[in-house]
Amino acid sequence: MLTYPQIDPIALQVGPLAIHWYGLTYLAAFGLFIFLGLRRLRHEPFASITGPGAWTRRDVEDILFLGVVGVVVGGRLGYCLFYKPGYYLSDPLEIFYIWQGGMSFHGGLLGVIASMVWFAHSRKRPWLQVADFVAPCVPTGLAAGRVGNFINGELWGRFSSPDLPWGMVFPQSGSLLPRHPSQVYQFLLEGVLLFVLLWLYARRERRQGEVAAAFLVGYGTFRFIAEYFREPDAFLGILSLGMSMGQWLCVPMIVAGIVMWVWARRQPVLQRA
Repeated sequence: MLTYPQIDPIALQVGPLAIHWYGLTYLAAFGLFIFLGLRRLRHEPFASITGPGAWTRRDVEDILFLGVVGVVVGGRLGYCLFYKPGYYLSDPLEIFYIWQGGMSFHGGLLGVIASMVWFAHSRKRPWLQVADFVAPCVPTGLAAGRVGNFINGELWGRFSSPDLPWGMVFPQSGSLLPRHPSQVYQFLLEGVLLFVLLWLYARRERRQGEVAAAFLVGYGTFRFIAEYFREPDAFLGILSLGMSMGQWLCVPMIVAGIVMWVWARRQPVLQRA
């Protein structure tokens, strides 16, 4: 078995200025989104859209900005509502104490959806067209976030068999028994594998809504699987039916993706002028 290497969370420090690895992973996520978004402009139907509705680099940059706002606001509110509603209702001001940690992917997803709805309305574009554009560019950012989780030594996995070659001891967990490095599992599943599958799927022109639906089903499924290896939040533990909060939040996500995909498949293929 392996031992967590206790990586210094500060990548570089010059006097009082400290640059954290976690911040660098966010920068990497932003850079990858711009890189992939510009290449997404070459895919259909976006490459053939002309006139006032044409897609440009400015759109990619604006979507990134709005997406970041949606992730931060939605992620924080989602954590407060999904994971500790009673605690934050008793002290609402602590909702703004984001430096204390506490973010939810599923809340961040809802925040991003809200920001994309606003973007689509402001640019007079179909919302599903915007969602289809964004979806394949997201998994690499999720992968970068899991790298940050591993560097910080957080969100470790459940106990593993002592015979598991990559089982890892996380001393900060309070136990010296080997655990699954669930951050790595999520990096590979929700990040790398989901990106490859979704990018290949989105390279061909699809009916409006199909790509976004594939993201919902793909992420929800991979996250549901990874949760079996990830240590549940100590203050929640395992919930009904032996599932974690993360898994329960994935269920409506998967269902919504399936419904959206079936609906999209029944729509006629749009003919462009």
